[in-house]
Parts: sequence; C-alpha cells; structure tokens
Amino acid sequence: MRDNKTSQKAKDYDKNVIKTHELYSLFHEETFKVVKAINPAPKSWLDAGGGTGEIINRAKNIFPHAEFTLADPSSAMLDVAQEKFKEDVGLKIQYIEKGTEELSLPPSSFDVITSILSHHYFNEEDRKQATLNCFDMLKLGGVYITFETILPRTKRGIDIGLDRWYHDQINNGKSVEKAEKHISRFGKELFPISIQSHINLLEEVGFDTVELFWLSGMQAGFYGIKRNK
Repeated sequence: MRDNKTSQKAKDYDKNVIKTHELYSLFHEETFKVVKAINPAPKSWLDAGGGTGEIINRAKNIFPHAEFTLADPSSAMLDVAQEKFKEDVGLKIQYIEKGTEELSLPPSSFDVITSILSHHYFNEEDRKQATLNCFDMLKLGGVYITFETILPRTKRGIDIGLDRWYHDQINNGKSVEKAEKHISRFGKELFPISIQSHINLLEEVGFDTVELFWLSGMQAGFYGIKRNK
C-alpha cells in the first residue's frame, strides 16, 4: 500500500523521482528564477503538496530570509521532511498535514506559494478549490507557481506523449513494469488538464498576470501574480 499519492513510497521519493521526471531539479531552478524576478527577498513561502520538502531544501539557501510552511496530506512525506531538516537549526519552517484543497490559513499570508507536481491528482472541483485557496493565501503582489503534468490537445498527442514518457522512464533506470504502471495511472489517478485550462483556471480565481513559462514533454510550469491593488 502506498503512503502518499505518488508512485513511490515516501522514504524512496527523493532518490527515485528523477526516474519519473528527469527534469525534476530543473522545475525547482526555473521556479527560483521566477521568484527572483518578482520578489528577490520573499519573507513567507508556502509549498503546497510539498511532499518531502525538497524545494524548501534548495530554496532555504537562495532565499535565506524566508520563513517556510510545508503542507502535504501524507504524514509519511512530512516525516521524511522533518528528518531532513532536523539539524537545520536556522531554518524557520512549520508543517501542516493537509492537502491544498483543505488549507484554510489566514488570507494574505504568503509572498510565494509553490505547488510542484501536486495538483494533477485532483479532480476538477478539488483542483479549483486548491487554486482558489492559493490565491486567497497570497499577499497582494504575491506569486503562485505550479508545475504539473498537462493534457495534450488531441488523442494522438496523448498517445505520443505517454509513449515518450514511458521510454524516458526506462532510459532513466525504471523497470518496464514500473514504467507501465506509472503510465497506466494517467486519467485514473493522475487527472491532468490542458495548458489553456490551466490558464483559464488561474484567471478565473482572480490572478491578474498569468503565464505559461516552461514546457517540456507532458510537464509545464505556470505562474499567476495577485494584483497589487
């Protein structure tokens, strides 16, 4: 039985995620570039659906004045994160065992909210609630950044995308059986939406500036900025 919504056990996630997403570290690097362009010195940062806290593990050195909140519905993921940070005495971090669709933190709490490979597990209703919660929890001028698996425009595009992803996983060291199992989750446990649907949703909940800023294969990065006034 899995202890979280990903295809890996929590204790194995950090060492194996690159087999599923070979550009995983690049998702973080591109996120940091966007944050620096909008707010080089954020004071408060929520990582929603943040799993083992790896983006915080990297961000803490780049944004040393930020206080972090790590939220995830998996207690096993949060256990790994707390073990990772237990000797990091200078890190200001709090942990919340909730999914983004259930978060009810005070409005206007954060300069930055990130969600990396998290919301594609949601159905339409929960995804919308999660995105709305992120909007509400951001300060004016704050930025929400998300990386997700996306839905190609056509049936053939989906088939081609999944075939590429399947072979990429095998080339990265995953077994045929595990690669097949991961691809079989598409549309059953993973519920991606199209690029345009992502943009529409971000605009619908109230984000002023909305952009697709990164795309490769079946993964994409988006950001939304909450209007200053």
